[in-house]
Amino acid sequence: MHAVRQGLWIALGWMWIAVAAWAAEVPDFVKLAEKAGPGVVNISTLKVVENPMGQLLRRLPRGPQGDPFQDFFDQFERFFGDQMPNREQRSLGSGFIISSDGFIVTNNHVVDGADKIKVNIQRQGGKEVSYDAEIIGTDPETDLALIKIEARESLPTLEFGDSDQLRVGEWVMAIGNPFGLDHTVTAGIVSAKGRNIGSGPYDSFIQTDASINPGNSGGPLINAQGKVIGINTAIIASGQGIGFAIPSNLARQVIDQLRQYKTVRRGWLGVSIQDVDEKTAQALGLTKASGALVASVTPGDPADKAGIRPGDVIIALDGVPVESSSDLTRRIGAMRPGDRVEVSVWRKGKVEKLSLTLEERTARRLAARESGAVEETLGLKVRPITPREARAMGVEGGLMVEEVAQGSRAARNGIRRGDVVLEANGQALSAVEDLAAVVTAQAQENGLLMLLVQRGRRTMLHTIPLS
Repeated sequence: MHAVRQGLWIALGWMWIAVAAWAAEVPDFVKLAEKAGPGVVNISTLKVVENPMGQLLRRLPRGPQGDPFQDFFDQFERFFGDQMPNREQRSLGSGFIISSDGFIVTNNHVVDGADKIKVNIQRQGGKEVSYDAEIIGTDPETDLALIKIEARESLPTLEFGDSDQLRVGEWVMAIGNPFGLDHTVTAGIVSAKGRNIGSGPYDSFIQTDASINPGNSGGPLINAQGKVIGINTAIIASGQGIGFAIPSNLARQVIDQLRQYKTVRRGWLGVSIQDVDEKTAQALGLTKASGALVASVTPGDPADKAGIRPGDVIIALDGVPVESSSDLTRRIGAMRPGDRVEVSVWRKGKVEKLSLTLEERTARRLAARESGAVEETLGLKVRPITPREARAMGVEGGLMVEEVAQGSRAARNGIRRGDVVLEANGQALSAVEDLAAVVTAQAQENGLLMLLVQRGRRTMLHTIPLS
């Protein structure tokens, strides 16, 4: 009996130790909320949207002044314009203050296209103070924005933490404005790191099961020390307990540039790349399927000047291994024009180290590279359709086919010069890089490309195999 009692006390002792250890690791969410809450703001925006009749009227053909048809259209526009006024579109989001003089971080999609931005700050006692805000700078590629209010007093702030030190399983807390319920606090853990959800070239999201809903966008994800280690950005609508936040280290780089330049300047290497699969790694003599395989090099760009060639595998930057093509894209994008970098490439069974100076990533360079990718894979030269062409063809947008290479994939599958490509695999196209992104993704999967094409007044689907 004594032995049984002794065993029971030992078991209870170990249980108490386990509970105490668990309790020691759980942060005090009450204190965290009290500390961080005042630095979180609610953001409401207003956007004036043109009525559908106005959009239709803009597409109608116009004649010279005095033309009877023109007079008819003018009267038609005046009548229906009065009957269908423009409508106001409102949205809600969150943000957090990073400087006592009123700089605020949020998501680009929260403020994009807004005609008016209001920021509500909660004071002690629950009182709210409202300010008008202006956009300082935005970065659609990371979905970040920096806005500013002219505060009448010093504001409470939040501090960025180090997201690289974040571990899966750590406790985190989200504060935001879900469904208009201001200063809602939710808690959970870090579910995963480095998630790519296909929203942009620099995807590397923190995944969390802390409840995140519409209206949380732009709000902070806070660690146990009360520091911002992520900006809540995205959810999976069909799932529960699956939210995504931009890592603070990426956000801090972008926000610093927006604050200094009102735009983001990124490094440019000048290569088209793809992931290394198991078969490619085996063929090239690599011990594992990692790195970024160079598919093409743009003449005159930094990679070309340094001697990087198609077929090389970029395996490290400044001695730090490159895990994948997306990893390389993110790391080059985090560097600035003029930065020197040592690139390690795998070539013919051995490592070669090349030194180069990054140049600036520009829209022109990006469009040229993407256009080259489309031309190489499909045999197409395309450009964005002009507003005049769009009105004449009765379409909203798309890409005009200027040339089709003889014997190319596009030619073999019925694409002709003068066609307008409206969609690729269900995605609407407005820029060459839109088509290039779909082509690249499908080419890596050896998949099918379905193009919705308008030819004259006819719309048709063309299926192009990329294997």
